[in-house]
Amino acid sequence: MGRSAGTRNYPLEAMTVHYVYLVECSDERNSFYIGYTTDLERRLSEHNAGTGAKYTRGRTPVSPRYVEYWESQSEAMSREWELKQLRRDEKEGLVPECSDVVSVRFTPS
Repeated sequence: MGRSAGTRNYPLEAMTVHYVYLVECSDERNSFYIGYTTDLERRLSEHNAGTGAKYTRGRTPVSPRYVEYWESQSEAMSREWELKQLRRDEKEGLVPECSDVVSVRFTPS
């Protein structure tokens, strides 16, 4: 079967995944922090070690609650900005009720 013009097959390792994520902080309000990264595991470790964002320092440990996967940095960063504009109740709508579950969107719309 032939390949379409402009279509390339890359090994999965060669693709950079861009994540937009929401973590729940361990403060009195169980506040949310939204961020962007290309290495989610590393970034969560940084947050929990107190070397991540200023906002999450002193609010550790943080728990991942919502993650989106994007193919491009520009799309991911635009989406991060959109999520940061949401009201608290709208952010809560993204987060599963069960605290040990993470909501994941592979093909955000």
